[in-house]
Amino acid sequence: MTATHPRPAQHTAKQEWATGLTAFAAVMLFLVGVLDLCRGITAIAEDDIFVTTRNYVFAFDLTSWGWIHLALGVVAVIVSIGLLQTATWARVAGVVIAGLVIIANFLSLPYYPVWSVVMIAISGFIIWALCTVERDNLYDLSEERPQRHV
Repeated sequence: MTATHPRPAQHTAKQEWATGLTAFAAVMLFLVGVLDLCRGITAIAEDDIFVTTRNYVFAFDLTSWGWIHLALGVVAVIVSIGLLQTATWARVAGVVIAGLVIIANFLSLPYYPVWSVVMIAISGFIIWALCTVERDNLYDLSEERPQRHV
């Protein structure tokens, strides 16, 4: 009688790329969250930093924008921690939060135009990274993976 031993899981380049893209999205979402926190606090505390444009279609008080960015920043940081654990809820929430960050930065373009465009671009990369990875190809980023022998 022969014993059948399960073979260890093979590490493929596809799995490495998927895990890398998820880690990229998690770190970038964390960065977006922290920067939105700073932007929100700045808008709430000191309105003199931002330029105001007259007759803009989406005119809100800067304090309102500050609270919106502060809330998005807090949620983005929490979701990025979930992404490091490769949780499915975090992937869905990451796409939603990045989409909301894009909308919020588009609507606040006249107050801080260059920064808004940068945040829109980073959030677009986050959405791309989270949507291109298949769930089956992910390693758990919170666990240590076995080393690959070359």
